[in-house]
Amino acid sequence: MTDHQATTSHVGATQRLKAILDLLASEAMAAAPARPSIDEVTVGEEIQGGDSDKPKGPKATLGQLIDALDERAYGLMLLLLAIPCCLPFVYILPQIVALPMLALSAQLALGREAPWLPRRLADRQFEIVSMRGTVERAERYLGWIERLSHSRFRAISDGIGGRIVGALLLIPCASILVPLPLTNTTPGIGVAVTALGLIERDGLLIILGLAIGIIWVFLLVFLGAEAISFAKDWLLGLF
Repeated sequence: MTDHQATTSHVGATQRLKAILDLLASEAMAAAPARPSIDEVTVGEEIQGGDSDKPKGPKATLGQLIDALDERAYGLMLLLLAIPCCLPFVYILPQIVALPMLALSAQLALGREAPWLPRRLADRQFEIVSMRGTVERAERYLGWIERLSHSRFRAISDGIGGRIVGALLLIPCASILVPLPLTNTTPGIGVAVTALGLIERDGLLIILGLAIGIIWVFLLVFLGAEAISFAKDWLLGLF
């Protein structure tokens, strides 16, 4: 375990993520060439048609983020990806992040020790400042869950238990992929809570998150089937 991981091993998940992002920002700034003057930046943005109001700062790739994570990489990555899915009435971004969420869940189910992303996805860059802001916003809603969470029922998160959790996570993740109303917010919350449980090795929190996501999906399937059956009977009655 690195010194950085040691300093974050006894804090909440969002605190870990912020510390890791701060580390990536420091490394990116140390490796970056000398910054141009303000005038040069403005001219460059005008040439590229950029928005001068957008946040400036170092960037990192998803691959670098995974490399910086400790043994809780699955939980931390799933939490990061699930955060935008928790927002209601958002249909494009959740469908984009649902694919890597499905890939991570499948790898967890297969017992892979560390997450792996295809090169094209691993090389995708993100703005560290923006990502940190997203984590800070999520901390307002997840902080109380983090404070209640602690290591318990570890058999659920380790070994065969972890593989079963990964397989069950495929259900809410697949729901998020569907661009229909009510298919991403509650399953996203379920995945986020499950991810917190994986990070904290909290089996009770994992069960709660899976219950939220899976029960909601099956409820949607049941109501959808009933609606289709009702519509079919109504149409048959007309003719």
